[in-house]
Amino acid sequence: ILTIASVVLAILTPKITEKAITELFNTFIGLPIDLAFIASVLLTAGALYFLSSVFNIISRFIMSGASQKIVYSMRKKVRQKIDRVPLNYYDSNSTGDLISRVTNDLDNIGSSLNQTITQVFSSILTVVGVLVMMFTINFWLTIISLITLPLSVLLAGLVMKSSQKHFASQAKNLGLLSGKVEETYTNQKIVKAFNKEQATQADFNKINEQLAKSAIKANFFSGLIYPLITFINNFGYVAVTIVACVFISNGSLNPGYLMVFLQYSQQLTQPIAQMAQLTSVLQTLMASSERVFEVLEAVEEVKNEENTTLLQNIKGQVDFEDVKFGYSENKVLMQKVNFKALAGKTIAIVGPTGAGKTTIVNLIMRFYELNGGNIKIDNKNIKSYTKESLRKNIGMVLQDTWLFNGSIKNNIAYGKKDATQDEIIEASKLAQAHHFILTLPHGYDTIINEETTNISEGQKQLLTIARAILAEPKILILDEATSSVDTRTEMLIQKAFKNLRQNKTSFVIAHRLSTIQDADTILVMNEGDIIEQGNHSELLTKKGFYFNLYNSQFA
Repeated sequence: ILTIASVVLAILTPKITEKAITELFNTFIGLPIDLAFIASVLLTAGALYFLSSVFNIISRFIMSGASQKIVYSMRKKVRQKIDRVPLNYYDSNSTGDLISRVTNDLDNIGSSLNQTITQVFSSILTVVGVLVMMFTINFWLTIISLITLPLSVLLAGLVMKSSQKHFASQAKNLGLLSGKVEETYTNQKIVKAFNKEQATQADFNKINEQLAKSAIKANFFSGLIYPLITFINNFGYVAVTIVACVFISNGSLNPGYLMVFLQYSQQLTQPIAQMAQLTSVLQTLMASSERVFEVLEAVEEVKNEENTTLLQNIKGQVDFEDVKFGYSENKVLMQKVNFKALAGKTIAIVGPTGAGKTTIVNLIMRFYELNGGNIKIDNKNIKSYTKESLRKNIGMVLQDTWLFNGSIKNNIAYGKKDATQDEIIEASKLAQAHHFILTLPHGYDTIINEETTNISEGQKQLLTIARAILAEPKILILDEATSSVDTRTEMLIQKAFKNLRQNKTSFVIAHRLSTIQDADTILVMNEGDIIEQGNHSELLTKKGFYFNLYNSQFA
């Protein structure tokens, strides 16, 4: 302290000479002092500390950018992967869990990389530098110090192996919790309508408790590493001291070097202890990485077969030939489905819930692959066409509407990005949506919010119908497309559909049989098979399944 004070004093007060300070030290301390040497040492140390700070700042900046670039790349790959997996992937995985993998797990990877990589490189360099200095002081003492090193690494590895399952369980439970929150939030009306607040809270508490237990176990095991390693290293410290005393007694080691060596010995174990403290971060990184790579390694949708061609200038005839299909190999829904949909005709598909009506149109779109048989368009297997061109020629209006956060104009033009304002308005008029759009605050520029709660269910459906009309598909699929609109609007839309279906092959799925009486062919399905075919009059004459179904609605 006196030495530093004297140097600072010499810098700040030039009138006090080096000689005066030296005499002052000699008077009060009785020891000679070399201010020039001390000043050079302090300046060198200050320069080194300054460079160390600069390099730390640079390394933090570099690693922050590098870790975020890695996460950015992974997030981009996951997003692309989501577009390439088949629909049955979403059937077997929770939406909330998938969201958790894309958000929570990728964030964990970014923060963990940012914390660990710099520390790992710093620790490696520290260990190498310290070992070099220790070997220059005394070879045998260095060997003794290194004996505890593999034991520490082995112990850390065993503890990490035991705790990794708890970190994996923690990440899994976090995904389940996210799924439960997403499910409860999106279905809040149903929860309140059936007074299930307490039940959903109980489910949440159960998952939350599982998450807390797995997190406690994971953090306990990861926190156990540091004291165990410190305990082992202390044994090595004691062993080095005992052997060093023997070397000092026989004159082969200077006591001053022992003090220096012990300092280096502590520095050797410090990086290992620091790595032990990062165990929880490393294991979180590993658990989150496994969950993200599970998504990246998922089986992708079957790509276009070789020698595929573009589907264009089609007439629209669709043939099902001995089609066999099941959503899983153990549960086959369709055994042998055959029918022919002539170009430009309207084919209605009716039947009880779960009969396979929607499955028919999903197979035409190649959302799922067949277990057997063929589906043809214009007498050519749909596998011979590229999926992009196949789906471009087919327009779908589903019972479950989907709109994105954006303007009404952009939602309608989703399937035709180069559509003009006049074309959008014309499609809206045909879909009976133009009037209600004009009543909105900003008309066609009105923004639909993320939850699509600022328009009604019926209005959503009208917009999806307008979207399908604008796309001008050659094959039209209407899956309960008017289920959420009033009777009068439905009549107007049916007239619009009648005009729209001209020169198009149309598949209409309906529960209200009054809407499909003018269909050219009606397919009656039950338990995955087509049990009756014909037009409305023919099926009534048969007095079969369709006859009973029709009378159940109108008798």
